[in-house]
Amino acid sequence: SISTLTDSFADFFCEQGLDVVATVGQSMGGRMVLELARRGVGGDTVALDPGGFWSDRELFVFGATLRPSIALVRALRGWLPSLLGSPVGRTLLLAQLSARPWALSPGTVLPDVRGLADAPATGAALDALTKGPKQQGARAGTVPGRVTIGWGRRDLVTVPRQAARARELFPDAVLHWFERCGHFPQWDAPRKATRLILDSTN
Repeated sequence: SISTLTDSFADFFCEQGLDVVATVGQSMGGRMVLELARRGVGGDTVALDPGGFWSDRELFVFGATLRPSIALVRALRGWLPSLLGSPVGRTLLLAQLSARPWALSPGTVLPDVRGLADAPATGAALDALTKGPKQQGARAGTVPGRVTIGWGRRDLVTVPRQAARARELFPDAVLHWFERCGHFPQWDAPRKATRLILDSTN
């Protein structure tokens, strides 16, 4: 579950003396760093397109579309280098994740897509997102550092209207929009994502 994964990170930070370390996460990782901040763990927090802020209908659509996409990627595992080497192939496979999949570098996306196909816990992680509780919030003044939430204007996985729910639940957070950007700012706007992280953490 998201809670037990976050428990593991919180325990690791404590054991390593990293109680006030800055944390950065994307998608499910973005949700986890927000959960760490909610618990008072870590320092500054940057969450990029975090999960956990869906409506019930949005959550159903998320699960109903992403599960077949992951199954397709796994079925095409051996052909991924060829498919992702083509602008047409990237567009067909990555349209849900990127605002401009045809423009992405094959070397950028292939390791991520292979990881999605190969990771043994992908199904369990998806279950944790779709069947577990939604993200809880943190009252104003209770997070340990600055909280910054970045969101792609063209995100089709965690759709942009969810940003308002995230801000409502984390009133101390600063919301940053990535224009012409899908679910992965590190794909569609890598320089801007890097700049946001560096400017928002100590």
